[in-house]
Amino acid sequence: MGNAQEKPPSGGGGGSRPDRTAAQTGSGRTAGKEPGAPGKGAANGTGRFPARGAEEPDCPAADTAYLDAPAGSLPPHLARIKNEGNHLFKHGQFGEALDKYSQAIEACAEAGISSPEDLCILYSNRAACYFKDGNSTDCIQDCTKALDLLPYSLKPLLRRAMAYESLERYRKAYVDYKTVLQIDAGVQAAQDSVHRITQMLIEQDGPSWREKLPEIPVVPLSVQQQHREKPVSMEQARARAARAAQEEARRKEARVSLLKQEGNDLVKRCHFHDALHKYSECIAIRGDECALYTNRAICLLKLSRFEEAKQDCDAALLLEPTNKKAFYRRALAHKGLQDYLLASSDLQEVLQLDPNVREAEEELLVVTGLLRQSLMEGGAHTARTLQV
Repeated sequence: MGNAQEKPPSGGGGGSRPDRTAAQTGSGRTAGKEPGAPGKGAANGTGRFPARGAEEPDCPAADTAYLDAPAGSLPPHLARIKNEGNHLFKHGQFGEALDKYSQAIEACAEAGISSPEDLCILYSNRAACYFKDGNSTDCIQDCTKALDLLPYSLKPLLRRAMAYESLERYRKAYVDYKTVLQIDAGVQAAQDSVHRITQMLIEQDGPSWREKLPEIPVVPLSVQQQHREKPVSMEQARARAARAAQEEARRKEARVSLLKQEGNDLVKRCHFHDALHKYSECIAIRGDECALYTNRAICLLKLSRFEEAKQDCDAALLLEPTNKKAFYRRALAHKGLQDYLLASSDLQEVLQLDPNVREAEEELLVVTGLLRQSLMEGGAHTARTLQV
């Protein structure tokens, strides 16, 4: 198909997946529970015969139960065509799926079927095929037909917005994305696209960019309420849970970044006690970053809390076994605990990892002197004990 366009990134709202009826989204073997590809016992619809005299294994036939699942109020023979289109789309056969949806639309017209819900879904599904094949113009036309049948239907709105964006018709795309967000503010694809297109329109039209937009329709409260009360499929629930997890991860990342920066600034001003609390908050949120432990170890060393500093360096080395800062700061903690042998061992580890760390060289000389002195004092104490 012609009119191939570069597609904008999608996500969150399910804009590229065919619509399915409520009967298709429940549990058990329904139309929403589309099976996988045909089994090995079939190839292009033709069974494979065993060699003469060989025992034929038990090979189940390809599962086509999904074809007979209910599809809204469509009669069984039209439901089969639509279900076959859904199956083809799921397996990436967009051209073949498009033909099935077109066949179902034409058959509905011939049979005098005018159910807005069923026709809206068929046009929306065919629009998804057009978009997947890069035909944004026909995608827009089918989405508009679907919206004429059921105004404020979420998926046709989102698909039309994506098609407008792919054609660089940014004002129309912006209006559709904003309409989607009135219906469901949690559609991440629409949120991301609004931010992206806003920047493009500001660059294109300047400060008065809003004045050049088409009018954004106000979605009736009844439509918003109906969408909120609509049963949620398992697939939608998983998508929402994934979006919520991503949002929570972003929120935590931003919080950790802020606290870490505040801690770093406090260390520069020698406010080690306050910095210690900032790093501790970071670790409570995300305890898998080595730098948080080595940073907190600095504060603990400055506060002469050597055992705790050693424990933080231990934790850092569990995360990054070759971290030079963790070895160096643990050496300082061992030095504070007067365990000069272990301090010397950690400093040698630093120099083995990087021979150019001057601080480690200088500290190793100090620790070696302290170790020698402690050994001499220990020997003198032993000699005095023996004389007594």
